[in-house]
Amino acid sequence: MLRTLFAAIPLAAVMASPAVSGPSGDPAEVLEELIGSTSSYYLTQSEQNLMMMPDNPALWTIEEGEELFRTPRGPNNVSLEECDFGKGPGVVEGVFVELPRYFEDTGEVMDLGNRIIYCMTTLQGFTADDPEIKDIHGSNTDHMKLQTFIASQSNGMPWNNPLDHPLEIAMRDAGEAVFYRRAGPFDFNCAACHGEAGKRIRASVLPHSSNPKEWTKAISWPAFRVGQDNARSSQHRVRECIWQMRYPPIVAGSDLSIALLSYWTDLARGQPAIIPDMKR
Repeated sequence: MLRTLFAAIPLAAVMASPAVSGPSGDPAEVLEELIGSTSSYYLTQSEQNLMMMPDNPALWTIEEGEELFRTPRGPNNVSLEECDFGKGPGVVEGVFVELPRYFEDTGEVMDLGNRIIYCMTTLQGFTADDPEIKDIHGSNTDHMKLQTFIASQSNGMPWNNPLDHPLEIAMRDAGEAVFYRRAGPFDFNCAACHGEAGKRIRASVLPHSSNPKEWTKAISWPAFRVGQDNARSSQHRVRECIWQMRYPPIVAGSDLSIALLSYWTDLARGQPAIIPDMKR
């Protein structure tokens, strides 16, 4: 449904149309609006990706994720429409841009991936050994399909993760500390790549963390990685960054990963999410 709608829009029309601030909008329009509002080599370096966005394979992933979300499944034969992602049971519009956040029922700050797992186990009855829970990376996994669908319902909306609860503030502050902490055999930190404007890895221009209009694209995951032929999540991006700095492997959904995501999201506060994006 979504893929058919987006693919039907001529490229010229996509380029000329104003950005729309809602989950029914085209991610390409959101990106084009950002490009038109600032001067950024980072935003404009992947012209091919922008041209390909109406045919983004992640649009299929959204459709499959919506079907999984609404279908009764698991030993308890219930759907995820009973899951509360922060705005009430079954509400998915606008929830992703307000994550990570504190959930009273768990007493924890959770990102989208952790919340999906929590609801699949507590509501649907899946166990930690089930592939629906264990397999979290790749377009063909239930987890990635669900993430992409739910996140897409925040396309064009401003990042606004809450910082009201003490644990939300603590996570954000811990993420900032990790972002700037040098470690590993190369004495790297996240700021080594993202702390200055115009830095590159080979031919690729890197996003500057102090430029929210660049940073919103950097953190707009799920996105389709062309080079990997898969939709990838925020947690997968964290894992890759950690590996590239040659740190010890990070556990997806761990407090450390949630802290980084909390800080990353805060840096893009107020800028529109581009979901699903396409990346190299």
